[in-house]
Amino acid sequence: MIRSELVQQLCTDFPDLTQREVEGVVSSIFDSITEQLAKGGRVELRGFGAFSTRQRDGRVGRNPRTGESVSVDAKRVPYFKPGKEMRERLNLKEVTAE
Repeated sequence: MIRSELVQQLCTDFPDLTQREVEGVVSSIFDSITEQLAKGGRVELRGFGAFSTRQRDGRVGRNPRTGESVSVDAKRVPYFKPGKEMRERLNLKEVTAE
């Protein structure tokens, strides 16, 4: 599902809200999560999962076109850990599909 599909689904689920209002809410949520992660924080959505960041050390990589060695700086990357409820629901689907 992409962002526009999420907005459409929410518009269908909440017909009292306009598409512009739903887009504003979705943008606000995503912006809040991004801001918190940029501060080095953690965002936990009960029943869904937790967003956090992890540190990656610098390393030597390769340019795929030329094969030349390239220095890759250390950086923080986003990390998502699904919650227990989500894992259970995903595994429940696999069991019923068999």
